[in-house]
Amino acid sequence: MTRADLLDPWRAHLADSRRRSPHTVRAYVATAARLLDSVEAADWTALARLDAAALRSHLAGRRADGIGNVSAARELSALKAFLAFAREQAGSGDAAAPRLRGPRIKKGIPRPVTPDDAVNLALTVEEDAREEWIGARDRAVLILLYGAGLRIAEALALKGSALPLGETVTVTGKGNKQRVVPLLPVVRQAVADYLDQCPWPILRDEPLFRGAKGGPLSQGMVQKAMARARVALGLPPSATPHALRHSFATHLLGAGADLRSLQELLGHASLGSTQIYTKVDAATLLDVYRDAHPRERGES
Repeated sequence: MTRADLLDPWRAHLADSRRRSPHTVRAYVATAARLLDSVEAADWTALARLDAAALRSHLAGRRADGIGNVSAARELSALKAFLAFAREQAGSGDAAAPRLRGPRIKKGIPRPVTPDDAVNLALTVEEDAREEWIGARDRAVLILLYGAGLRIAEALALKGSALPLGETVTVTGKGNKQRVVPLLPVVRQAVADYLDQCPWPILRDEPLFRGAKGGPLSQGMVQKAMARARVALGLPPSATPHALRHSFATHLLGAGADLRSLQELLGHASLGSTQIYTKVDAATLLDVYRDAHPRERGES
């Protein structure tokens, strides 16, 4: 069998049978492709026979490439799904799945969500949603919180009058104060993906983000979706929607933003509220921000 004979059915299964989003399909197919590159398995039967040792060796190579614990845990989940599909294709329903535990996630002092964790959270809430458009919606909300530093209430208060989104958006914060926030291309694209799938018309005076029955999306629904995602990824309870806003602030500060500019972006009434971010060790953020906030490589 050729490589395409293995990957094409997997891609079709994810897209058609499981109705996964295009983002998830690309990620899961890429994960399967990397496995095929590192193991000797030329057909479904050989894949079905892969054991925990083979997976452990493959993941060790991925860790050597520099992926972190959360990404490794997510990749292991994708690999297990692919091998379960391989067992079905091979007719090996009695073949035992490789028993391999994911990497341990250190628990300690709450820290901002890293760029990789933010992206993984957004993808996980998307693929776990019961409907494709709801997954696109939840992903768009999280990317908006992380990529623009909005409070969750500010994001959910946006109305159709904000469309079409340009390079900036005007948000209303605490005290009914308005501020203009720049929007990265990846943020605008995430919202556009949601709008393309949303079954409800978005009128100028209607909420931008809609609930399953067409009403305003509640904060509780976003919080529950992210809670499920952080458990699946092994992240601490501190990984909340508001933590994405904190991450936006600390990553910008670590990249050289001055406090006054950050204060304006966040909508803080006093500089003192913004100064808390100076306590974050910016040195650990400098090497990840410019190339991955969030995964903005190659875009201006």
